Amino acid sequence: MSELLSPPPAAAGNQYGAEHAAAKKAVALAARLCKKVQQDLLKLDVQTKADRTPVTVADYGSQVLVSVVLKMELPSNPFSMVAEEDSEDLRKDGAQEMLGHITKLVNETIINDGSYSITLSKEDVLVAIDCGKSEGGPSGRHWILDPIDGTKGFIRGDQYAIGLALLDEGKVVLGAMACPNLPFKSIDHNGVSSGDQVGALFSATIGCGSTVESLEGSQPQKINVCSISNPVDASFFESYERKHCMRDCTSSIAEKLGIQAPPVRIDSQAKYGAVAQGDGAIYWRFPHKRSKEAVWDHAAGSIIVTEAGGLVKDASGNDLDFSKGRYLDRDAGIIATNKYLMPLVVKAAQEAMKEEGILG
Repeated sequence: MSELLSPPPAAAGNQYGAEHAAAKKAVALAARLCKKVQQDLLKLDVQTKADRTPVTVADYGSQVLVSVVLKMELPSNPFSMVAEEDSEDLRKDGAQEMLGHITKLVNETIINDGSYSITLSKEDVLVAIDCGKSEGGPSGRHWILDPIDGTKGFIRGDQYAIGLALLDEGKVVLGAMACPNLPFKSIDHNGVSSGDQVGALFSATIGCGSTVESLEGSQPQKINVCSISNPVDASFFESYERKHCMRDCTSSIAEKLGIQAPPVRIDSQAKYGAVAQGDGAIYWRFPHKRSKEAVWDHAAGSIIVTEAGGLVKDASGNDLDFSKGRYLDRDAGIIATNKYLMPLVVKAAQEAMKEEGILG
């Protein structure tokens, strides 16, 4: 469900045009580093892959590159970023080898890209990581970053995403999301592509719609959520990891809706991208506990879906509120779908959660 854009949405008339372009560049560059680390990781044996060091290196490196690109591309803007990582562990005794590895990878990525003539020191890397310590909130502008969303998928060689969004006066106004392993073409119920090209870059700006393009470079294509109105015809995405999804509850929701298709289970915010481009009708997330949901896990994906014509709500049908700081203030569960299915999914979710004893 896409169409070629001419001209791209970052053209004149978009008040966030510079930020939109910078965000796309930032996540694309971070994706290059992450792809290299994942490729190296997959060459290792099974025992070594149980070591989380590679994904930790990629996590930090991704955050450094996003911070650097945003500062280079938007030098006059006050900089505030809400991100997952900080430098505390890297400043401890015994972390110098990892810090050196991160610094080397970051500098190699910058040099290979060729956009900037800079070389970062270890201290520069630590400072760049700590740019993500902001608490966010309802006032001013704050970038929201998940440097690697879907770490288990990253380790397995499956789906992960680099998600970046901009919060302006408490509202998410743009998002960019790099999904290095997500097919650029649509995916089927087994999570595989109808085409050969892999690596998608989704982006959206408020009032300008959502697009997808190849991470390797292509003209942006405008995307839209599906128009399915009968849940019998719908398919749904949910988390690959069991701990992120109450499968008894979601099975009950699917049964109440009459959904016939089996669930498509993949990691990360890539599910938001898949819904935004109409690969499936619904994405829902019902974690086992009423644990805190970090803003960086949903900010980029949510605006990409909403600008593609969809809706993103909590399980009570309320909009997600990203203005409360580093965590969402929401009822149990998050749902992304189109305007036709949302009221039906919320109703079924409420009934299923009551039966499961999740709601009173």
